[in-house]
Amino acid sequence: MIIYEKIDLFLKQYIKGDRYLWAFISLLAIFSFLPVYSASTNLVSTYGEGNTAFRYLFKHAIFLLIGFCILFFTQFIDYKYFYKMSILFIPIIFILLIFTMNQRKELDGVNASRWLYIPIINISFQTSSIAGLVLFVYCARYLSQKKKKQINLKNSFFPLIFPVFLIVGLIFPSDGSTAVIIFSSVLILFFIGGIPLKSVIGFLIMGFLLSGIYIYSVIKWGDKKPMNRVYTWKSRIENFLDHKSKKSYQMEQSKTAIVLGNKFGRGPGKSVLKAFLPQSSSDFIYAIIIEEYGAIGGVILLFIYILILIRIMIIATKVKNYSCSLLVLSVGFPIINQALINMGIAVGLFPVTGQTLPLISAGGTSIWVTFLSFGIILSVSRMIYPSLSEAKSH
Repeated sequence: MIIYEKIDLFLKQYIKGDRYLWAFISLLAIFSFLPVYSASTNLVSTYGEGNTAFRYLFKHAIFLLIGFCILFFTQFIDYKYFYKMSILFIPIIFILLIFTMNQRKELDGVNASRWLYIPIINISFQTSSIAGLVLFVYCARYLSQKKKKQINLKNSFFPLIFPVFLIVGLIFPSDGSTAVIIFSSVLILFFIGGIPLKSVIGFLIMGFLLSGIYIYSVIKWGDKKPMNRVYTWKSRIENFLDHKSKKSYQMEQSKTAIVLGNKFGRGPGKSVLKAFLPQSSSDFIYAIIIEEYGAIGGVILLFIYILILIRIMIIATKVKNYSCSLLVLSVGFPIINQALINMGIAVGLFPVTGQTLPLISAGGTSIWVTFLSFGIILSVSRMIYPSLSEAKSH
């Protein structure tokens, strides 16, 4: 009884914000140990001696521990500081993306300049994940400040449109799927933030035109074996649209895993396809989850993400502050958007990209950025509960 009271006191004192959201985040993070440990068999066979499944599980645990630390400390930060920091970080993100792009790293002859390596401290991180979060917060700040003013191309080009297209444009050549997701999330935020639909459609058309010009230029004048990923995108989209063509090896293995899972699955750790499916611990972990826990397990996981979306919408509605509501939606929607896209790819609804499943897939930068995003949401949600307690007292 005394232990229970101490735990309860600790939770009330240090765990702030929406308790339901805390529960869902913790539930997904704890569950992630099972599929990551199981799917790491593929990594062991790929990287050979000296690597074990436990080693990758331990690495995943460290990433999650750091993520929870980020979540814990972020919840105490006032939301206004996130808006202020976004202004500072926008130019920093430009510089980091340029450095990342100029590394010109290759993987199987294709552009793989997604990670920025810091040699002195021996750490690498994915700049596009950080860039996306900074851009979302920056756009939410601008839209909240211009709430009662009409936003158009003329008066918002340099403070809003130019940074969006510049950041997305720097990410696009090496990570097209992430660039598309960031751009689509920004357009949704624009619409929520009060920008007229015709202007949002205009920005969308601009995005199509600029990306089309880039793709056409590469195909028309580029090398047939270029550093860019245009031919990879072209191949994936053609395979996805042509139902008679032979699907990619990843999609074939993913669908096979889902079929083997049936309704109730083969059981935890009993996946057969985990040793053959590339990126089984990250991009295609949802297929392994369905194989081991069945269609029911896959639906339950989808349902948890839907519950998180509902909590995000509830927080944004109850906070009674337009700037806070916009901030919550700006960092919350992209998480759910990424989760739905990852699951959709695994079941064959979308072409193969390279998106991880938030809070579940193995990784480093993506996990930390997700925790940071949830920390921002929890920070805002702290503003709700005092008013609720006062209402109860009356």
